[in-house]
Amino acid sequence: MRTSTAAGPGRIGWALADSWTMTRRELAHWARQPVQPAVALVFPVMLLLMFNYLVGGGRGVDGDNTAFLVPGMLALTMAFGLEGTMLAVTQDLTKGVIDRFRSMPMASGAVLVGRSAADMLQSVAALAVMTGVGHALGWRWHHGPEAAVAAFGLLLLLRFAMLWIGIHLAMVAGRPEMVQAVQILVWPVGFLSNVFASPESMPGRLGAVVEWNPMSATATAVRDLFGNPGGTGGSWAAEHAGLLAVLWPLALVAVFFPLAVGRFARLSR
Repeated sequence: MRTSTAAGPGRIGWALADSWTMTRRELAHWARQPVQPAVALVFPVMLLLMFNYLVGGGRGVDGDNTAFLVPGMLALTMAFGLEGTMLAVTQDLTKGVIDRFRSMPMASGAVLVGRSAADMLQSVAALAVMTGVGHALGWRWHHGPEAAVAAFGLLLLLRFAMLWIGIHLAMVAGRPEMVQAVQILVWPVGFLSNVFASPESMPGRLGAVVEWNPMSATATAVRDLFGNPGGTGGSWAAEHAGLLAVLWPLALVAVFFPLAVGRFARLSR
């Protein structure tokens, strides 16, 4: 008989099985209601096409603007679509689904792990779509498959950090109608970065803020790994973008993962 006091590998196995069950639950929701995941895939593509063809010409960029823009948009895509995760969490809270799951003999954190795993799968799909569109626009990477794998790893690490921020804020918001207000916070982080323009083209203090943005660190690091133009100066943040692209997400996860797990545990009290 399965109990919450089981120890050792058996307990870990049950936790993994419960988490996979919750992941399949989310994937089944997408299969029945495909509009939301489809919009999450199409929206960043629309932004990429708009900035490449209608806006164009990233400020302070030396070389091909498309080669500069696509890696930046890959980083920005990792911040988009969080409202889907946030809505799913708040809807489960308001409909009492979380309480029903707690009444079952299942790992307490399986709901959050399943939700995060499904989100990461969607992020992989989003990166694949954006990469394909980038290739159609003429973008290429130049440093081989190992560097490309490292770049995509940094992008997914950023997504993982953003995901736990979103899960925590969703539980703070508590209601689906509050998610839109929280989601607005993504836009300042995204546009106060070097996704669309080089910090060198910005006023001094604003450029410094932009260079230290976690999204800027990831965008700069993946441009370096892809061998694309970076349009960055000689600041410490620009020269150590790869290090910051690892440290920033790890720091965010270290803060928001325990906050999210702790708040989820307090919901049962």
